[in-house]
Amino acid sequence: MSSPELRAVTFDLDGLMFNTEDLYQQVGAEVLARRGKQITGELLDEMMGRKSLLALQVMIDWHELDDTPEELAAESAEIFTDLLPAQLAPMPGLLDLLAALEAAGIPKGIATSSGRAFVSRVLELSELAERFQFVLASEDIEHGKPAPDVYLLAAERHGVAPGEMLVLEDSQIGCRAAVAAGAFAVAVPSGRSVAHEFPGAAIIAKSLQDPRIAAALGLPE
Repeated sequence: MSSPELRAVTFDLDGLMFNTEDLYQQVGAEVLARRGKQITGELLDEMMGRKSLLALQVMIDWHELDDTPEELAAESAEIFTDLLPAQLAPMPGLLDLLAALEAAGIPKGIATSSGRAFVSRVLELSELAERFQFVLASEDIEHGKPAPDVYLLAAERHGVAPGEMLVLEDSQIGCRAAVAAGAFAVAVPSGRSVAHEFPGAAIIAKSLQDPRIAAALGLPE
């Protein structure tokens, strides 16, 4: 069933558009290994979806590290420098969905908890930056996900009411933010987030290729 009231789409980035959640796990494992520590699934669940520095503070608190979030961010960025060009990949169905939205004239934005420098690098490598009307990064809002702020701002940028915006999210925290904003929230879990719960989500999709996403937007199958 189509939902003609949906006039815009906002994408999360990490784990939703790209395989960067997997890459974050590799980077986090390397950062902790240098300190004789290990990354665990439980720690990853606590970090996923949060603003970058807050996620790193979770890591610091979890392992009682002496580092600051800023120090770990700089170290992580250095590791990512080599990792991203070699391993960055779009999630299944992303490119087809972008093309379908463009054919239908439905505007697209990005709202992510990652920092702008990282997001810019990912979009540069993927050559997708020009296909989005706007990009909201962690620097653009004070209260990160699960607060609704970033998705309220996204709806404002689109010029639509939150309920007229479909949001695609892979994490529990991100989906909570979309639901709290009043958006049409679609959870697309992968990796660790497959085990998450998504209360309030209109759809829990198997991937970006799930025909229910197209149907909600009135896109041709």
